[in-house]
Amino acid sequence: MHFDGVPVERVDAAVYTVRTETPEQDGTFDWDRTTVLVVEVHAAGKTGLGYSYTCAAAARVVTETLAPILIDKDAFAIPSHWKAMLRSVRNFGSRGVCANAIAAVDVALWDLKARLLDVPLAQLFGMIRASVSIYGSGGFTNYTDQQLHEQLGGWTHVDGCCSVKMKIGRDARRDEERMRVARSAIGSAALMIDANGAFDLKQSLATARRAQEFGVTWFEEPVSSDDLNGLRLLRDRVPAPIEIAAGEYGYDLFYFRRMIEAGAVDVIQADATRCCGYTGFMAAAWLADSHPIPLSAHTAPALHLPVCCAAPRLRHIEWFHDHVRLEAMMFDGVPKPKNGQIAPDLTRAGHGLRLKRDEVDQFKI
Repeated sequence: MHFDGVPVERVDAAVYTVRTETPEQDGTFDWDRTTVLVVEVHAAGKTGLGYSYTCAAAARVVTETLAPILIDKDAFAIPSHWKAMLRSVRNFGSRGVCANAIAAVDVALWDLKARLLDVPLAQLFGMIRASVSIYGSGGFTNYTDQQLHEQLGGWTHVDGCCSVKMKIGRDARRDEERMRVARSAIGSAALMIDANGAFDLKQSLATARRAQEFGVTWFEEPVSSDDLNGLRLLRDRVPAPIEIAAGEYGYDLFYFRRMIEAGAVDVIQADATRCCGYTGFMAAAWLADSHPIPLSAHTAPALHLPVCCAAPRLRHIEWFHDHVRLEAMMFDGVPKPKNGQIAPDLTRAGHGLRLKRDEVDQFKI
C-alpha cells in the first residue's frame, strides 16, 4: 500500500504565565510563577498539542526556527523532524531554551500522529503497563510545619501514594525537624528528599545519616548534578536503603550517558519537557534499560503519562504540586490518581489533553 503522508499546515506557539498557589522555594531557588510554552501543530483537520515549562523566548524559537522546518512536510516523519530541529539550533545551543522549544513541538507532533490515526498515544507508543505509579512531590522549604503535614499527608491518605518527596537544603538543622513532621504525616509510606544541589559532600553525608532515622529511601541531587564524582561517592557511602537520584536537567542523550557511565546515580531522572520531547525521553528510557538502571519521570505528569506507559524500566512519575495544579487549570483530560496510580484514558485519541482556551486567555503573555 502506498502512503504519501499528511503535510503539516500550520504551527502555532503561545506562552502563558501562571502564579503559584503561594511563593515557593527549594534548597537553591525561589519562585512564584510558572511559564508554559504551548505548541499546536495542524494537519488534515487535526491538531496536536505539546507544551513545556520554560521562558517566553522559547516561543520565538518555535515560530522563527522550528516551524519553517515542518510546514508542508509529512506529519508522520517525526524522527526526521526531530533531527532536523536539533540541527537548526546548532548555532544557538541545543540545550536549555532551544531544547524546551523542540520538546513542545515534538510532543505536539506525536499527539498529532495519534489523532490522525485515531488511537490513544499510549497505545501508539506500545504499552508495557496500563497505569503508572506516582509519588507526591512538593514540601517546599518555606512551608510551615502544618502546610507540610497537610500536603504530604494528603498524597498518602487521599491519593494513595506509596512515596512522597519534600524539599530540603535551606537550613540543615531545620530539615531534621521537617523530616520528623513529614514522617508523622505519611505513616509507613516511603519518604524522599530533594536538596536541588544545595549541599557539599560532607553536608550531604551528614544529612543522609540523619535522614536514615526517618526512613528516607531517596536522596535527590544532594550535590550539583554536574558533580558526577561527588554523586558517585555519595552513592557508594550513603546508608542503605537510600538511593541517589539525579538527571532532571538532562537536555540530550550525552548527559544521561555520562551520568550513567559514571555510576553517579541509583535512579536516573528524565524530563520530556527538557530532553527534547517524547523522542528524547524514549531515547533516555532505552539507554537506562540497556545498562540497566531504573528511570523516573520528572514533573509534568499529564504530559509524561503516555510515554511512561511504554518506557521499559520506568519506576514512577513525579506528581509535582505546581504542575498538577497548572495542568488541571490549563488542560481538559488530565489524569486523576487512584490508589497511587494514574492511567491514560484509552477512549481519547492522542494524549487526550485539550487546551482550555477560555480559561487560559487570562494567563497569556
